[in-house]
Amino acid sequence: MTFAIHGLAVSRGIAIGRAVVVASSRMEVVHYFIRPDQVESEIQRARSARNAVIDELRRLQEEMPKDAPGELDALLDVHLLLLQDSALAEAIRNWISERLYNAEWALTTQLEIISRQFDEMDDEYLRERKADLEQVVERILRHMKGAAGPITPPASAPALVGGSAQQVPPEGAAETPLVLVAQDLSPADMLQFKSKVFAGFITAVGGKTSHTAIVARSMDIPAVVGARAASQLIRQDDWVIIDGNEGVVIVDPTPIILEEYSYRQRQGELERERLARLRYTPALTMDGQKVELLANIEQPTDGPAAVRAGAVGVGLFRTEFLFMGRSGNLPGEEEQYRAYREAIDGMQGMPVTIRTLDVGADKPLDKAQPKDYYLNPALGLRAIRWSLADPAMFRTQLRAILRAAAHGQIKLLFPMLAHRSEIEQTLAQLRQAQQELDARGMVYGTVKLGAMIEIPAAALTVRSFLKYFDFLSIGTNDLIQYTLAIDRADEAVAHLYDPMHPAVLRLVAEVIAAANAMGKEVCVCGEMAGDLSMTRLLLGLGLRSFSMHPAQILAVKQEVLRADTGRLQSWAHAVMDSDSPAEMLGI
Repeated sequence: MTFAIHGLAVSRGIAIGRAVVVASSRMEVVHYFIRPDQVESEIQRARSARNAVIDELRRLQEEMPKDAPGELDALLDVHLLLLQDSALAEAIRNWISERLYNAEWALTTQLEIISRQFDEMDDEYLRERKADLEQVVERILRHMKGAAGPITPPASAPALVGGSAQQVPPEGAAETPLVLVAQDLSPADMLQFKSKVFAGFITAVGGKTSHTAIVARSMDIPAVVGARAASQLIRQDDWVIIDGNEGVVIVDPTPIILEEYSYRQRQGELERERLARLRYTPALTMDGQKVELLANIEQPTDGPAAVRAGAVGVGLFRTEFLFMGRSGNLPGEEEQYRAYREAIDGMQGMPVTIRTLDVGADKPLDKAQPKDYYLNPALGLRAIRWSLADPAMFRTQLRAILRAAAHGQIKLLFPMLAHRSEIEQTLAQLRQAQQELDARGMVYGTVKLGAMIEIPAAALTVRSFLKYFDFLSIGTNDLIQYTLAIDRADEAVAHLYDPMHPAVLRLVAEVIAAANAMGKEVCVCGEMAGDLSMTRLLLGLGLRSFSMHPAQILAVKQEVLRADTGRLQSWAHAVMDSDSPAEMLGI
């Protein structure tokens, strides 16, 4: 019987194949108390299992195929950081020595405590890092039990040709495409397949910024995540269609449905080939308007992939990922300088926009306050507020960025500004950082200064911001959340998160118009920038700079090449003034 399962579309394309269903890797853990004389041996057992996992992941990195995406290596680094976290090791030791828990019980108890902290984080990307911690703990538990890994690569896994799924062969063919259905996947699990990979992925958990989604996009593999009932409803060897464009999984399709999706799959391959030919085509509209297509990156090593995708620079380098998972041991000036320098070198002379630390009460860098200290993390001490509250840390980052600017084009971006007093304090810290470098006799470069517009108050007073800054970057994800009072992570109200709400569009349009009127640069760097349904609207509103995930650049470029901004202008303002903009766009 044919049926559909809905999830989140995280990597575009169509995959068709037989299901390989991997049962949940959650292991049963025996809980028992140990004797006091067993404490040291139990601590050693936990330590030995952890060290074995560290060795295993390092070996996977060393044996990683040359054509493996950089994201896999970076995510394995995240797992290694979690494994080497001294705070985690100390907490497990305490559960064993003070409560006399056996090692497995201590490990899972601490996992539950940290998981609750992750659940309370406001940032979607960081909240989903809970899955990384769970996978690390699962691997340690498996080593304690002496069990094999949760996934064994099938002998007949199809090779992926050009990053695309093969067409469905006749029944009985030797090379039948396979799609993976799992509760979740770790980077290490994916690496086990090496050169042989699945045509697509379906996971029961995860979001658009989960590691499975990141790797799927980097490999250009169709994927649907958050399909909660998938592993229960899909059986081994079922024919499955993954529609990565719509976030739909179709199980046991009829011949008519199979033929329709096979046709869509072939069309998708042709479209992918056409888009690849646009990589070196300048992004010019039909009426000659130059449009800047930039990449959002998280790691210093992401630059080369952005260049290969056709980016003409980095519109957002999220520096917080240099700071996370370090148990309060923040990166020093030299470490940060090397990271920013690596990002600059990777972009081959193109500009890099570096956003200063965007963490806060919901994702603290230390354990100074109890997790219930903050009543509302989304509105608390975060982003620039956090940096101004710790000026020594802030200036350390500023000095590192200024020094890196001596080696290439850097644009310095400050997040979550709302008040003139915050602007003045921020610029004062920057001047002090320059003075500190002068006192040391150190070389540094000049940077363009920018403000993120992600709070309605900033959007409504944008003209005063433009007196201080060279450019603006509209962070649409938070702007939508704050404008509509919607926690996009809360499933109960997530359906109200609406980029097409007239209030959101008017704020975005006002910021673009104000920047253009004063001859200042303005960019959109949120999810809206990579949304093809929004490209023509944003162009019509006057936007000429978009920053997005590298995988989205060529598709957006195609929309740009087909656009005539002169004709779009009046239409875009009519959409913005409409009571139902989504209907006018046909969304």
